[in-house]
Amino acid sequence: MGARLSLPDPCPRVLYVRSGSLTTRSNGAVATLAANSAWHGRQPCEAVAGKDGAEIYRWELRREAGSGSALRSELALDPKAAYLMRCDRVDFPPGGVAYTHTHRGPGIRCLLAGEIRIKVAGREHLVRPGEAWFEAGPDPVLALASEREPTAFARVMILPAELRGKSSIKYVLPEDADKPKRQTYQMFVDDPID
Repeated sequence: MGARLSLPDPCPRVLYVRSGSLTTRSNGAVATLAANSAWHGRQPCEAVAGKDGAEIYRWELRREAGSGSALRSELALDPKAAYLMRCDRVDFPPGGVAYTHTHRGPGIRCLLAGEIRIKVAGREHLVRPGEAWFEAGPDPVLALASEREPTAFARVMILPAELRGKSSIKYVLPEDADKPKRQTYQMFVDDPID
């Protein structure tokens, strides 16, 4: 039997399986996930790793800070507005660029492969596999993927509900809007939250 993770607190959450497999049990429903897939729910749940284990990333939207050694960011959400929680994966070929852009909501990303240089607000930092970073949404970001190898990250964003099924990206410089975009996207979760 695999390792268990008990998540007794109700809150909107996403579990992304980076490697291995995972079975979740929540509110009477059971789901089995393979590598590169995600589960979303808001009820308490239990996650059990498969026979070969599982490496997972967990995002939670809480009213108060949780415990553990995780990246946290405070969000100011309008209690009268409708939101969704989106989990997707972005893949870049070697030398890929996400031209200077913004998003309609905040989110935390975690690098899966390669490396990526993030430039925002006059600062620059290099992100390596397993490292996470936060993007506020309205701040213009330029992302430069590794020149040597494919780069990929998983992310969860909190977006206005009207963006369900739609892109949240907006290019800042008019000349970038028509440039070829070599990154690809894989959507896992795009669900409304309370």
